[in-house]
Amino acid sequence: MTQYTLDLPDVDLGYDVHGPLPTADGRPPLVMIGQPMDASGFQAQVALFPDRTVVTYDPRGLGRSVRTDGEVVNDPATQAEDVHAVIDALGAGPVDMLASSGGAVTALALVTAHPYDVSTLVAHEPPIDGVLPDAEAVHRARIAYTRAYQERGRGAGMAAFVAMTSWEGEVTQEFLARPLPDPAAFGMPADDDGTRDDPLLSERSWAVPLYVPDLDALRASPTRIVMAVGEESVKVYTGRTALALAERLGQEATVFPSHHGGFMGGEFGYAGQPEAFAARLREVLDAG
Repeated sequence: MTQYTLDLPDVDLGYDVHGPLPTADGRPPLVMIGQPMDASGFQAQVALFPDRTVVTYDPRGLGRSVRTDGEVVNDPATQAEDVHAVIDALGAGPVDMLASSGGAVTALALVTAHPYDVSTLVAHEPPIDGVLPDAEAVHRARIAYTRAYQERGRGAGMAAFVAMTSWEGEVTQEFLARPLPDPAAFGMPADDDGTRDDPLLSERSWAVPLYVPDLDALRASPTRIVMAVGEESVKVYTGRTALALAERLGQEATVFPSHHGGFMGGEFGYAGQPEAFAARLREVLDAG
């Protein structure tokens, strides 16, 4: 693995190349991106693709990628330009890409703006409100967990976030009327460390779920777009957004093992099924 820093006018982007460039077998590099997760979240997948050159990176403002623009908002269109710059720096032509969660939103913005950057995009559970019939209610739930975070700290905010993202089916008035959960109910501490800059729980990342995809551009793109959903996620928020967006694009979502973090090992306390996930990812990429 070789670590690089790409110096751009408003950010120093940290990224990693696992394997040779040019690639040993002529296949394109496999780029893996997330949001608000940095490169460390893909370490289990990197280890399972020793035959591919895999590229990971830290989105601006996270991990090693230091912003110099004075901004804090995590905007998918801006991050798409960052990923475009990394791909350009690789000098390896169109890449294959696994993009998960907010990273999948960034990837959709990338394919829209730079349709020849990516050969096959596996977009795993992008959280995009606008494709859902209950988009307004979902955002009201987001306002509630953000307020809990602002008023009581990370434990309270995370408990409310988990309650929303694990709710099955449309967000209803019944859900919105419930009292916010006690962090202890999810095994989380209620202590407040005073910070309010969490990229998941603050307003900094609202631009991600509020992103409006250009469906016509995505349908017309030369990129092969595969909408992916975890088999355990189909009834909850990010599973529903993946299924709905797949339908808007005229396809059926491709089912992957496990849940929203199904590609991860147990390093972060949210273990999925990384081996089974990698096997499914290979099948999908090889089918292209």
